[in-house]
Amino acid sequence: MLLREAIGSGLRRARNARRRTLRDISRGARVSLGYLSEVERGRKEPSSELLAAICEALGITVADLLTSVVREMNTDLHTAGVEHGRTDDDVLVPIGQRHAELRLAGRPGAGPAVPASSGGPVASAA
Repeated sequence: MLLREAIGSGLRRARNARRRTLRDISRGARVSLGYLSEVERGRKEPSSELLAAICEALGITVADLLTSVVREMNTDLHTAGVEHGRTDDDVLVPIGQRHAELRLAGRPGAGPAVPASSGGPVASAA
């Protein structure tokens, strides 16, 4: 899930929980109804100023919104990991390091890559 989608989803949840209409919030935030709709659908990424205005119109803080967005994104990441057979014991390795390990592993005469926890990949001097 993209950040703009999670922000839009969080805004929509907050608006619906307060039983407010798009029109009501768009007037309060001084943003067009169409643009607010696009933000809620994750099509547009609002500026920090616009996000603050929308949150104010909703009666929430930006911090509250972002906290709910982080929770949603963490839930999505955990769910995606479970769907792909990952567990909490799996180790995430920076993409550049993993790329280097794969590149080194494909070289003729190269020794095994050193595990990520020991400082990164090392090729033999062959």
